[in-house]
Amino acid sequence: MTKPIHFFAALAMLMLVGCEGKEPLYQEQGYVFGTLVEISIYGEDEIRAKQAVNEVMHEFQRLHDMLHAWQPSELSELNATFAKGDSMAISAELVAILQDATKLSRQSNLLFNPAIGGLVQLWGFHADEFKPVQPDEKQIAQWVAANPQMSDITIVRGRAQSTNKFVQVDLGGYAKGYALDRAAELLRKQGIHNALINIGGNILALGQHGKRPWRVGIQHPRKSGALATLELHDGEAIGTSGDYQRFFMLGNVRFCHLINPRSGYPMQGVQAVTVLTHGPHAGTLSDADSKPLFISRASGWREAATQMNLSEAMLVDAQGNIHITEGLQKRLEFTDRNVHPDVVP
Repeated sequence: MTKPIHFFAALAMLMLVGCEGKEPLYQEQGYVFGTLVEISIYGEDEIRAKQAVNEVMHEFQRLHDMLHAWQPSELSELNATFAKGDSMAISAELVAILQDATKLSRQSNLLFNPAIGGLVQLWGFHADEFKPVQPDEKQIAQWVAANPQMSDITIVRGRAQSTNKFVQVDLGGYAKGYALDRAAELLRKQGIHNALINIGGNILALGQHGKRPWRVGIQHPRKSGALATLELHDGEAIGTSGDYQRFFMLGNVRFCHLINPRSGYPMQGVQAVTVLTHGPHAGTLSDADSKPLFISRASGWREAATQMNLSEAMLVDAQGNIHITEGLQKRLEFTDRNVHPDVVP
């Protein structure tokens, strides 16, 4: 999460749909959580749609301000408290977020681990721009040996404390998904039934785009444009973790922000992982569940997906080979017809 959000209307237009007259599609973009945000609303007049989008954008800004890992926020204040060995009263919302992130960490066999914010910072990813760094091996080893976990956090009557001073919570792999679920909740409360919310490639759909489902693209990890497209149905979310947005190069080696908590080093050997999720917390899961698959690499990604009850997932390995579950393969349309993915049950 980096730059402040800027509101501006990217597109507000009327689209012709067959011979049935005009129906509005309203779209607005902003910048929050360090990435581009776009909200599309179908079937509402512009004034009503704009009002709904403004409420969602302000909610995104509120979450950005609360969950920022290194700029002043409730979360960064809590991290400073943990480092001192003290306790701090936190909001009920942050209590619920930390508890949920802890549950997801357990389900992932601790490969999703927001407690390693100190390692993320050590590798230079707590910054607006990423400069090539090579941390001291002893420092990395110290963090790995300390083994910070979300389970080290105890919360009693609204006060949070950590039994491990090395716990530094970074919700960069959770906040975008949580924000998607909050956006869906706010839009539904306002009677908006057809919308698409996109936070940096984490996308959640409500309803439809007119008479057809919303169609979205999955970014190609090494080329401009989409690797594949699919129809996203009501309540579904899709999320991708890749090595192509937050990274730096040291020589010919790419170091991305996705760090293996067991080794302390940025992951290599994988270009991207995409997951398709469903249910009341589809947004949160679309963000958090892709990380353990990424860290598990091509050799262990399917086992990790099974452990987290993911039947629709895809991994692109370092050579660009595509590994995909049968469930997701049925949903995707690859832009290159010559693609022959490795399909697994």
